[in-house]
Amino acid sequence: MLRVYEVMFIVRPDAAEEDVDKLIAGFSENVTKGGGLVKTVEKMGRRKLAYMVRKFNDGNYVLLTIEANGAVVLELERRLRVTEPVIKFITVRIDEEEKRLAKVKALRGVRRSATAPVQSVAPVPVAAPATVAEAAPVAAAAEPVPAV
Repeated sequence: MLRVYEVMFIVRPDAAEEDVDKLIAGFSENVTKGGGLVKTVEKMGRRKLAYMVRKFNDGNYVLLTIEANGAVVLELERRLRVTEPVIKFITVRIDEEEKRLAKVKALRGVRRSATAPVQSVAPVPVAAPATVAEAAPVAAAAEPVPAV
């Protein structure tokens, strides 16, 4: 059964761009040979790490979105683990999340069509604020307070 996964891995910052491309090609080939499909490859560039990993403070991030079965993902993770330039990786299954989001969007569409469309309301006129000249006679008409 094919499922959708996101595989993010971080490559050493001192690795050349050609080496990163070779790694991506090798991992993609591994997925396709196993019967999977690489949906997207996103090179996110060099970013700072939250904490030091293998004596590095930054790394080149790569995100693969793949559609494969569990055996292919296990083999990909094994290869990521033993590949020297890869300093960190994580694999997340996202097909359940996509199903949940599709269900929520469908429910929102049903709710919007069930409710009556909101009619636009004309703006209510607001009285102009009183000027200082109009407020002065009111203050003068007040009774003086006797001093005690």
